[in-house]
Amino acid sequence: MDGYSVDFMQPAFWLSVLSVIWINILLSGDNAVVIAMACRSLPPRERLWGMIIGAGFASILLVVFTGIISMLMTLPYLKLIGAIALIWVAIKLVAPQAHDAEDTPEAVADLWRAVRIVVIADIVMSLDNVIAVTAVAKGQYVLLTIGLAISIPIVIGGSTIILALLERFPIIVWGGAGILGWVAGNIFISDPIVVGLISNFPAERVELAAQVVGAVIVVGSGYIWRRWHHASLGEV
Repeated sequence: MDGYSVDFMQPAFWLSVLSVIWINILLSGDNAVVIAMACRSLPPRERLWGMIIGAGFASILLVVFTGIISMLMTLPYLKLIGAIALIWVAIKLVAPQAHDAEDTPEAVADLWRAVRIVVIADIVMSLDNVIAVTAVAKGQYVLLTIGLAISIPIVIGGSTIILALLERFPIIVWGGAGILGWVAGNIFISDPIVVGLISNFPAERVELAAQVVGAVIVVGSGYIWRRWHHASLGEV
């Protein structure tokens, strides 16, 4: 069975689909966090659409990426750029959030801004994940598409649970930001250029240091931004 002929009656095909679903769910914990954080400031109706559209677009782009992922993963500076983008996204997620009324133009604008954040962050965090999913799919786009499509509601369900926790315990937002910064540090340290520079140092210690620095940068920058925002309001 190659990438162009698919036998839906073969048990092996559906076992591969289940493998894609399982791997994607296991590797999508941080994706669920970013979806929940990006959509938390939206009105209830736009919140659901933000989760569905964002996760859907991200999955479609992941399917497209599988054709070139092997080449992308070896390109220098790609992960450096991705790590910086993810840090910026994470900082914006803990920045002061505007709350607009439901069904207003501002709420619609916020919806698409949240979708953009979800798509960018998911793609950056999923560069490594796609390798595992692609290995199972073996170039079969139908198999990959079915597996990711079935995974989307499960990831959104996880995001809904996280979102409920964020609303009940707002302090968790900082934990989510720290997780995204931690992931960004891990992405940064795995770039081919950086790997060459740190080859003489203990890999585990350098990796841990990069992850901690990424988390500290996000949480620290977000905290300073919030303090500056509140100070500015106090001066008005």
